[in-house]
Amino acid sequence: MTAPTQVSPEFSELVAEYYENLFRFAFSLAKNESDASDLVQETFFIWAKKGEALRDKSKAKSWLFTTLYREFLRVRRRGGRQADIEPDDFERELPPVQPTVVQSAEAHDVLEALQNVDEIYRAPLSLFYLKDQTYKEIAEVLDIPIGTVMSRLSRGKSQLKILFEKKI
Repeated sequence: MTAPTQVSPEFSELVAEYYENLFRFAFSLAKNESDASDLVQETFFIWAKKGEALRDKSKAKSWLFTTLYREFLRVRRRGGRQADIEPDDFERELPPVQPTVVQSAEAHDVLEALQNVDEIYRAPLSLFYLKDQTYKEIAEVLDIPIGTVMSRLSRGKSQLKILFEKKI
């Protein structure tokens, strides 16, 4: 029988600080609690194996979100689904979701609507609105150019607006 592995205080602090936000992000991607939990658990497992290699510990948040997103993509590809392909060119800025529409919606409705947005827009919207990440941070997490982040946010907002207007 092997002795249980000792968890470092730094690792425990990292889990305490980021678990909830990582779970919300994973849930927005996976659309179910079980898969979201698996993604978060795998992300922390990868951190336990490779996290010491990160020289700048202030980048742990970005590293964790990036790792979770890449793990989501890996699992999805293994499941046989192909990623949607979107052109990187930015056609035009679509109108933003009106504040009155967002304010009138309950949190549950917002999360439900987010689940109905095309998957390619869901991750950037979740990171932007639920995790308060900047365009630059989102670009790093998703490993895409900032212009693509702006395009996907704009198109995602447009889809959210349509979804909310159908409910009102």
